[in-house]
Amino acid sequence: MEVPADADADAERWRGTRVRTFHGRHGRVTERMQSVLDEAGPRFGLDHRADEGRPLVVEIGCGHGDAALAFCDAHPDADLLAVDVHTPGIVRLLEERTAGRAPNLFVERADGVDVLDHRLTAPGDLAGLHLFFPDPWPKARHHKRRFVRPDVLDLVADRLAPGAPLRIATDVADYVDWAIHHLDAHPAFTGGPGERPPWRPVTRYEQAGLDAGRRPVDLCYRRR
Repeated sequence: MEVPADADADAERWRGTRVRTFHGRHGRVTERMQSVLDEAGPRFGLDHRADEGRPLVVEIGCGHGDAALAFCDAHPDADLLAVDVHTPGIVRLLEERTAGRAPNLFVERADGVDVLDHRLTAPGDLAGLHLFFPDPWPKARHHKRRFVRPDVLDLVADRLAPGAPLRIATDVADYVDWAIHHLDAHPAFTGGPGERPPWRPVTRYEQAGLDAGRRPVDLCYRRR
């Protein structure tokens, strides 16, 4: 397993400084998109959950929302909070909610780490966390921005209930090695490569990777 040489040396430094994990996406927000954000965003955000006793799973970086919708369809007894800074995907999910689909889906246009840090603050309150095809930040000097890193794993471990899964999928071999290294080293997690969840669809992004010869790997770790 190849892991960047700075991985362990930087671990404690990362724990002391929160670094952003996403690219700012400044694409054009059309008038229609802004209207959806303004009208549907408040109605279907995290604060809209009526029954906080239901299990809550969070998907960080939901993209266009295919996996989020599929999970909600397959798990009607659980809620899912889809979080991303990608405006078109958030708008698409809000439109699906407005049309009456997936009443157990909630949507936030936000940084997932900030949501975990400042809004979902109760220890052990989450029934799961999904991270599907995260930004791999391939350059070594940017590895500190990867979601899977010691300080963020500390945060995730605090928020997950005992036994709750942390599911990761990526088709970047280096990220697979990186994630396994950091998760195996973290005392709060146990697991490894696992089966693809039957509900997780093949998205356009994943299909493009398959067409290019990349093969996705699913990791399933659980909170001890």
